[in-house]
This record gives sequence, C-alpha cells and structure tokens, in this order.
Amino acid sequence: MLDSNSARFALWAPDAQRVDVEFASGRREVLPAQADGWFIGRLACSAGSRYRYRIDGKLSVADPASRHQPEGVHGPSALLAPAAYRWQHPDWHGRPWHEAVIYELHVGLCGGYAGVIERLPALAELGITAIELMPVGQFPGERNWGYDGVLPFAPQHSYGTPMQLRELIDQAHGHGLMVVLDVVYNHFGPDGNYLGQYASGFFREDRKTPWGAAIDFRRRQVRDFFIENALMWLQDYRIDGLRLDAVHAIDEPDFLAELARRVRNDIAPGRQVWLSLENEHNQSHLLEQGFDAQWNDDGHNALHVLLTGEQEAYYVDYSESTIDKLARCLSQGFVFQGQPDRNGRPRGEPSGHLPPTAFVLFLQNHDQIGNRAFGERLNQLCPLPALRAATTLLLLAPMIPLLFMGDEWGCEQPFVFFTDHHDELADAVRAGRRAEFASFAAFADAATRARIPDPNAVTTFNASRPRPPQSRQQPWLQLYRELLALRARHIVPHLPGIRALGARVLGPQALSVRWQLKSGGELRIDLNLGPTSQRADLPDNAARLFTCSEACVGTTHLPPYTTLVSLMPTTPAEPAHD
Repeated sequence: MLDSNSARFALWAPDAQRVDVEFASGRREVLPAQADGWFIGRLACSAGSRYRYRIDGKLSVADPASRHQPEGVHGPSALLAPAAYRWQHPDWHGRPWHEAVIYELHVGLCGGYAGVIERLPALAELGITAIELMPVGQFPGERNWGYDGVLPFAPQHSYGTPMQLRELIDQAHGHGLMVVLDVVYNHFGPDGNYLGQYASGFFREDRKTPWGAAIDFRRRQVRDFFIENALMWLQDYRIDGLRLDAVHAIDEPDFLAELARRVRNDIAPGRQVWLSLENEHNQSHLLEQGFDAQWNDDGHNALHVLLTGEQEAYYVDYSESTIDKLARCLSQGFVFQGQPDRNGRPRGEPSGHLPPTAFVLFLQNHDQIGNRAFGERLNQLCPLPALRAATTLLLLAPMIPLLFMGDEWGCEQPFVFFTDHHDELADAVRAGRRAEFASFAAFADAATRARIPDPNAVTTFNASRPRPPQSRQQPWLQLYRELLALRARHIVPHLPGIRALGARVLGPQALSVRWQLKSGGELRIDLNLGPTSQRADLPDNAARLFTCSEACVGTTHLPPYTTLVSLMPTTPAEPAHD
C-alpha cells in the first residue's frame, strides 16, 4: 500500500504480453508494460482488497510477492497495511549472538501463532533466548513442514493472520526472546507456483536440484526477489534473524554474500540481527562474509553415531574413528574440511580459525528427527544416561546450542514428515517417502515400508503434536533449567574471544577438550558417552562447574555416561631465575 487509497502493483513477467489486475469485486485494470519484462502501475484500492494477476487473458495467479493469502495458495492475494500494527516494544534491539540459546519449533503443531505466544513465558523462564520458527511462507494446504512454500512473502494463513504473527514477535520481545525465521531460497514447492509459466527466466533448466530446475540467481530480478523477502521479514515483521535453508542448492554463492551485505547495510544501526546457514558444503568463508554461524550437521552426526550406533546412509561418513571426528568438531568446527566423503568427493573448507560461536550445535532438529521413517526421538534410541551426558555437552560447550521442541522434557511423541497434498501429487509424495527408505535394512521389504506413516494423513500431523510434560518428565526439565542457568552465568560472559586449545581422545567414546578464555583461564569438558570408565587426568574439585553423573568422579577415571565441565584459572607463570 502506498497510502490508504492506493497501492503499487508490480509483476516481473517477461514471457507475458499483457498483465491485468483482477479484483474480487469484478473490476479489472491493465498494468502498463515497462522495460525488462516488468508490468507496473499505481491503482486505487484499500487495505483488504483481494486481487489476482491475469496473464495474457488466460492464466489467473496469486501475486508471487503477496503479503497475505487468506484462502490459500490458489486463492486471491489480499492487500495489507503493515503500519496498522502498533508495536508494544518498539525499543527492542535484540541480543548479541553469543547469548543465543535457540529453540526450534513448528508453528502449526504448537497451535498457530496464538499457541506459540502461550509458550513464550515458559521458554524464557527455562533459559531460552531465541525461538526459531520453521518456515511460515505460504504453502499448499493446511499443514506442512514449510519447505514446500510457494509464496514466500505471505505468512501461512492456517497459522493465523499476519497481524497475529506480528503479535507473536512483539510478545517474544517482551519476554526478552529473539525470533529467528527459517527461510527457503533454494526452491519452490510443487503445488501453487506458477512463475515458470510467465517468468521462465526465474529458473535454469541446465541445473537441477532435488526439487527440479534450479533458481537462476544470475538474474538481478531473481536476486532482488529474495533479498527483498529477507528485508521484509526483518523490517516489516521485526524478525530478529534468518536461517537460510540448504544453501548448498544455490549455484551462485556470491548471492549469499550480497544478501548478507544488504541486510547489514539496511538494518538500523544498533539493532542485533542474526544470519545463519544450513550448508552441506561446509563453506567456512561464508562465515566471514556477514553470516554469524552455520548449523553443524557434522557435530550432530558424530554424536548420533556415538549415542545410537546407527551407521546407515549419511552416518556412514562418521562410522569410523567417530570419537576423533567429534574431537575435531569440538576443537575446529567442521569435521569435513576438505576430506573426501563416502562418495570420494572432497567436502568442506578449513574452519579451525573460526570461533566456536560460528557453529550451531544440536542433538536433534526437524530434519534429524523427521527424516526418520517413524520420527523417533533420541530418548527412544539411546541410553538415557548417555543422552544426559550429551545434553550437558550441548548446553555448556561454547558452540551455540539449538534445541528442538520437546527436547527439554524428553518428549515421547514423534515428529514425522507431513504434508497436505491431494490426488496424484499426494500419491507421488506418499510413494516417494516410502521409497526413500528402501535401501535401509529395516525397510527392505515392501510390507514394512507400507507401515511408514502417510504424510498426507491428518493423523500423521496430529501424532506429531508434542504433549505437555508429565510429572515423570520433570527431572529432564530441571536438568535443562540448571544447565542453561549455568551457561548464562558462567559460560556466556566468556564467549567473546574464546578459542579452542585442542581436544584429546580418551577412548572409543570419550574425549577431553579445552578452550582458552579471553579473560584468562580455561573451559574444559571431559566427556564419556560409553558404558565403561575411562582413564583421565581430571581437574580437581575446585575447578568443577558441573557433572551430569551421580557417580563419584575421581582424579584418574571418568565414569560411564559422564560429562565433567570445569572452569580453571590460568596457572601463573613460573618466576624467572638468574
């Protein structure tokens, strides 16, 4: 909207000869053609007006930059007046990155924007400093993980209204919580995306991704589309950060540097904005070009193998010398820094020069749970004492910790892949989901694969709703509360300037790792994820910050399933002698 009585309409449609704006009232207006495939015009209308673009008198489509789709991806777009929301915490400027403790959640499973608001006080009290929303860009149907979005500027209508999303962000700020949004700039979903029919140049058929033709980031119009999307979330919605999904599927990595540069330049001085990546290529140079951190799948994968013993699919890369790989991760960031993966291809770039806070560590996330056939969580896959030890490592190590909803109370409900597709697309998604697991030994026969939940069934979605914690799960909540309080008090203040001093392997499932604190002294973590005691030269009692084991910890042995966290002062240098 330009004002209360008019709006600017603009569509890049280089394959079209004519573009009209069709209003729900029946009114139709021609958009004047401009240079470079643009159709642009200022038209009389008001907030709430619903409209579509009609291409060459044949195809009616939603605005690809629609701000609101009240009837879903196939319905008309609706005009919004963003200034209509009155922010209750206009002076919020965010929190520095090193304070991040991130809680990833799915808005739909939490009851929409209003349901997430109800959870904010408990998350803040627990010690969380940021919530991360799985993608909310408009997707087809009522339920979806969000990675099948087709209209990235419009918040999903089944979660609530755009104003309710603003209220969620505003309320989070009132509780001292940052809000991070997961955004998908590497592909569009299969249902409801019509760009290829009037702007074929948006894609490049010579490059393929797992989702089809690659997006052509060589084009200025394409780059601007996604950069403007990022700026909309950060400015119009006051989102505090973005996590860019699967950027390894973006063929022009300089686009990422450009996006980060634009964000840093356009955001008001003094405001904290976080930018993080998911990137299988482990391109550490991007973490020196405006991005704060990368999700560290290497760390997760090594820990998962140590905890569960699973070694199929991508876990093959971590099945040998697993504890050495975890030691490299904790002391250098990435495991793969140019070494060949299971397919013989070099992967990654050196990362040991980066601070630990350049990496987001997690035991679980939406992918690692939901990409399992039945969506089981770690507390159903490994010994609970081992999980307790790993949780202590996660929350007291200097990498940035990320939790998935329900981790903090040992949630027993699965998180299964779900969609809301229909007809032939639903059949294809269902068959594709089951075919994914055909190479796994446990799913070798068709009868077993047939038991994999149907992604399109509403029962699959409902089964994934986390239930409130029960009294027997309170010890997990208390553990998280205690560890996060220790992190805030004793770890976070030392994170600026922290650097790794190295890691030492103690046994097949045990290690010791140390970090130098800028203020002097060391942070040390001794970890044993195995069932047998390991010999170790442990710090004395005075240095110990926390141990997750009730067993007596001596000075020469680390008990099974134990994480010992110590803060040690710097040993004074010996005086010089003549």
